Amino acid sequence: MRTLLDKLGRPLRDLRISVTDRCNFRCTYCMPKEIFGKDFPYLEKAHIMTFEEIDRLVGIFTRLGVKKVRLTGGEPLLRKNLSELVSMLSIRDLEIALTTNGVLLPRYAPALSAAGLDRVTVSLDAIDEGTFASITDSGHTVAAVLAGIEAAESVGLGPIKINTVVKRNVNENEILDLISRFSSRDIAVRFIEYMDVGSTNGWKMDDVVPAREILQIVGPVKSIEPSSPSDVAKMYRMEGGGQVGVISSVTEPFCGSCSRARISADGRLFPCLFSNSGLDLLSPLRQGAEDEFLEEEISRFWTSRTDRYSEVRTDSNNNGNKIEMSYIGG
Repeated sequence: MRTLLDKLGRPLRDLRISVTDRCNFRCTYCMPKEIFGKDFPYLEKAHIMTFEEIDRLVGIFTRLGVKKVRLTGGEPLLRKNLSELVSMLSIRDLEIALTTNGVLLPRYAPALSAAGLDRVTVSLDAIDEGTFASITDSGHTVAAVLAGIEAAESVGLGPIKINTVVKRNVNENEILDLISRFSSRDIAVRFIEYMDVGSTNGWKMDDVVPAREILQIVGPVKSIEPSSPSDVAKMYRMEGGGQVGVISSVTEPFCGSCSRARISADGRLFPCLFSNSGLDLLSPLRQGAEDEFLEEEISRFWTSRTDRYSEVRTDSNNNGNKIEMSYIGG
């Protein structure tokens, strides 16, 4: 196994793989319906990585130091027979996680657990049905997400994490209700500052609820020592018990410890969530490239990495042509 360091001394440890660019939600901060409508040109099936291609790439990345793989989308559970991919990956010395909106977990959680999935993170931005509906714009319900969380718990896909994107004047009044819902269980809610991912969500700094304000709403807490230097969430223990996390990627960026690479569903490698271009791995793979060639391409790409968008964020680069989150996963 090699240890790759980028230009800023950051190792390659985590790999996020998008298995589809499609989603059954139309969250206003990610895939607004006015842009991602019926006529949106999603990736054609022939351009999407097969499970065998994903597994081969993961094998190469593990030799380069990757210890954790997270399956994302879009909504990854829209990918047919996803448990087959999990089963293929499970023979490797890896942690396998999945991020989902949760509504399909009652159908697929048992097979995913049996295949070797370790745990799930569920996106849930509100407990109130009306607020949830206005954010997700999909026809799905909070009740459906909660049923998914119950299904994941019942088959051991935990500890489960809840990710909540907080946007000012939209759902900051949901913070305490979300905590109340999950604090008595082995489920930590992590509140994420609204980010300028992609170029379609109309991001403005005024819409960001800073981490310090989120913690003021939460009330008295005590810091928990991070389990890894690359953890993005700062975790806290609340006075009444339970844990809560804050991901402060806008006001307190953590680029300096970022060890994540991302692969889109069509096999492009991205060094940052805010990238505007990626390295095509699928074409050489399908053209018969040997693993050694792909390994060297990935190594060259990572060791030249200098990305630290959130640390240098300015008004002038907020409106750049960045890749959409639905394309490379959150």
